[in-house]
Amino acid sequence: MNVLPPCPKCHSEFVYEDGAVYICPECAHEWPVAEAAASTEPSAKVYRDSAGNVLQDGDTVTVIKDLKLKGSGGVIKMGTKVKNIRLVDSDHDIDCKVDGFGAMSLKSEFVRKA
Repeated sequence: MNVLPPCPKCHSEFVYEDGAVYICPECAHEWPVAEAAASTEPSAKVYRDSAGNVLQDGDTVTVIKDLKLKGSGGVIKMGTKVKNIRLVDSDHDIDCKVDGFGAMSLKSEFVRKA
């Protein structure tokens, strides 16, 4: 099955092809199929926090809920600030050092950019 690209204006996924153009039914934007094929090159993954803000290496984030640690009885409390994060491509998006706990990995869905 041919997967169509999302609309570049409104990011709608309900795009359809009409001859040599793609058409978005939500915003009525039209663009050539050749232009869309050129823009489907793999790009760098964008990491977002729980509020949708884009995260970058070196950012400071705040934990938004209590996180129980596996293998130990500790809990990272809500509101804990984590400085100088490093983004990685794995199931846990963030590698960091948490004061009092040491090095660990966190998921970006449980943090908010400070």
